[in-house]
Amino acid sequence: PHKEIGDPAVGELEDGVKEMLEGYVQEIAASAMGGAATDIYHAKVVKVMDAVKLVTQKENLNLPLPEKVVPWKIARDVILQNPQSLAVGPCGCRLGSDKPCLPNPAEVCLMVGDPAASFIADNNPRFRRINQDEAVKILEDAHKRGDVHCAYFKREIGSRFFAICNCCKCCCMGIKSWNMTGGLSTHMLSLLSPSGYVAVVSEDCNGCGACENSCNFDAIKFDNAAQRPVIDLVKCMGCGGCESSCSVGAISLKLDPTKDQPLDLDKLKVELSKKS
Repeated sequence: PHKEIGDPAVGELEDGVKEMLEGYVQEIAASAMGGAATDIYHAKVVKVMDAVKLVTQKENLNLPLPEKVVPWKIARDVILQNPQSLAVGPCGCRLGSDKPCLPNPAEVCLMVGDPAASFIADNNPRFRRINQDEAVKILEDAHKRGDVHCAYFKREIGSRFFAICNCCKCCCMGIKSWNMTGGLSTHMLSLLSPSGYVAVVSEDCNGCGACENSCNFDAIKFDNAAQRPVIDLVKCMGCGGCESSCSVGAISLKLDPTKDQPLDLDKLKVELSKKS
């Protein structure tokens, strides 16, 4: 049977394996500390509809992303081979949390396209194959919970996009680190790029304050005097968590030209066709 690191049945890792894992973690940390020029593992926040586009592609896709979308020098392409090959499994951060916000195993981590999806489905018993409709349902349910949809890129997967994880501020190590440093530093697990959108509050706001607690990036503070939430546009990553929490639909996302542009496959494919 398959065994995993952390499974009591695995026992102690051999010294050579320990050294290899420790070395790789140190490499990720060192590359991330160097910034966008050297980072080999990072994430782009995407709003739910942009995440849906990533998991519903029908044909192979080779889409190099411009730096205006993801500012990374390494691992920056969307290359989908057999995009209908999908797998889902538990979030590593939630599995490692003492008090996870979702029951374990929480199936929120989506592997998209081959070789990543087939490899993990065949070799990790915690992951299972799913179809595109199931992937969309997972994303929609995550959006209703207020999760952050993060598209992950990694050098070892061919320097490209390979997964979408639906993250939270209580368990996700990347988001926790980001919030602790105000986005000014990095964490060995990820560098985050904003979605390209920011939250805006309309006049329909009823002053309930639910959005403040739902914000994954501590970007919303409730103004008691005005009885309205105030959005910190610097901190806001445009994840849409507040949008899903608003019972009266008073919060929406709008494009912000000061942020990295959205990972919107439809628009990016049109731009690529114009260049070719």
